Amino acid sequence: MTTATTRSPWDQEYVRRSDTYVFGTAPSLLALELAPAIPPGGRVLDLGCGEGRDSVFFASRGFEVTGVDPSAAGLRKAERLAEERGVEVTWVEATPPDLPVSGRFDLVYSCGAIHYVPRRDRRRLFRALRSLTAVGGREAHIVFTDRWIYRERGELVDYFAPGELASAFAPGEILRREERMISCAQDGRPHLHSVELLVATPLDTRP
Repeated sequence: MTTATTRSPWDQEYVRRSDTYVFGTAPSLLALELAPAIPPGGRVLDLGCGEGRDSVFFASRGFEVTGVDPSAAGLRKAERLAEERGVEVTWVEATPPDLPVSGRFDLVYSCGAIHYVPRRDRRRLFRALRSLTAVGGREAHIVFTDRWIYRERGELVDYFAPGELASAFAPGEILRREERMISCAQDGRPHLHSVELLVATPLDTRP
């Protein structure tokens, strides 16, 4: 494992709340929606896996899963959850865009993670993700956008402009794109985030 640093504040929360799961253990709606499209025994890369809820879910569906996160505390909780559910996941402590993983994945996935990657590093990040996506595979991401800004716990976010995420895949095939508002109360105060959801097949990985 590599030693990682992060702009996300959640590592401190994972340490402070070591006996509970900050984001719960149920899979995200996006993970539930994507699972049926992954081929049997397919490989999944979960970028910014945090406490592991989606990685563990994908593994429970029989996929070969690698979960990447810069937080050692989060990965310890993720490993515990995997053991409790009786599944195996490869956990990697790393800070994107540095991704010490190899091979190709049928799904390259992130849920609320890559907006922590500084804008200056995003071209390198997306280039790395394309190189890790299998032929015919998909990338799926949810990011915060700057339509509505709410900062939690001093986090440092380089918000995506609306449409910026989709432009990173042009001229690839956009399978799904949505902009919406989501509710949140992780800091104890009800608030909203504007997000963009994208599912795409990068150009150089299409059959």
